[in-house]
Amino acid sequence: FSILFISNKTFKPKKNIPEGSHQYELLKHAEATLGSGNLRMAVMLPEGEDLNEWVAVNTVDFFNQINMLYGTITDFCTEESCPVMSAGPKYEYHWADGTNIKKPIKCSAPKYIDYLMTWVQDQLDDETLFPSKIGVPFKRNFMSVAKTILKRLFRVYAHIYHQHFDSVMQLQEEAHLNTSFKHFIFFVQEFNLIDRKELVPLQELIEKLTTKDR
Repeated sequence: FSILFISNKTFKPKKNIPEGSHQYELLKHAEATLGSGNLRMAVMLPEGEDLNEWVAVNTVDFFNQINMLYGTITDFCTEESCPVMSAGPKYEYHWADGTNIKKPIKCSAPKYIDYLMTWVQDQLDDETLFPSKIGVPFKRNFMSVAKTILKRLFRVYAHIYHQHFDSVMQLQEEAHLNTSFKHFIFFVQEFNLIDRKELVPLQELIEKLTTKDR
């Protein structure tokens, strides 16, 4: 029972795409193609669709997925267990958002992830960046903002894999985590959204998850 309870806990409120909107239809399309099991096909831009909109819908979806996955292990990711935000012994992340915190600060993983997810949420809630109404154009810098969001969301996956995989296995969430991460990686590879050097902390895993599907 406790596992079920933990699994339903999201770290931040879920970001909903309004039902009946074109983006909602796109999300439904993504879910349907994902169900086919062919992830390479599922991430491709649907015919006649706008790339910005496709990236926007999927970015919201990844935020919700990571939100849920991290929500399952928040009890294990504490100031004591994770005094720094790391992805294994070689990679440590310091937080800066360019507005409130300009100079990167060293902080615990839960603090870093809280900053990160709050920052992402603020971007997703900004109608000028992520317009939810049909016909509202995307800003010219949309793709660079989306790339920054995805680069930062990757760090949450990297932290979970490196520091909390035992807890994920205890909760029997590893299939869920692997599927979500594989979908994320195929998506960012398809549209070249994250610099390869940023992906190094999970390089081996990425190779393992993606070679089978070449």
